[in-house]
Amino acid sequence: MSTVNLTPGEMEAALGEKLRALRLSRNLDQKTLAERAGLSVRALRSLESGQGSTVKTLVGVLRALGRQDWLNTIAPVATINPLTLTREAQPRQRASRPHRTGNAE
Repeated sequence: MSTVNLTPGEMEAALGEKLRALRLSRNLDQKTLAERAGLSVRALRSLESGQGSTVKTLVGVLRALGRQDWLNTIAPVATINPLTLTREAQPRQRASRPHRTGNAE
């Protein structure tokens, strides 16, 4: 499912569905996960249903599920800075041949 053209509400619902599917794949009920995350069941239910939540709730649930690595994909740090590549590039050793045009004189 592409999230490019989704509204914020649709994105919240899609995230909630993914978290619910992950919880179920770990065979956890909402009460158990909420306890592990230090949250109320109501907060977890709101997150899973896409009805709005807090970043604290999201982070708590991700940590309880062992998936806090998802947060690294939100804004990854670039490992290569294109500006430094030009400084490290080797200087030219030769000039290129002039480009020929179709007009022969």
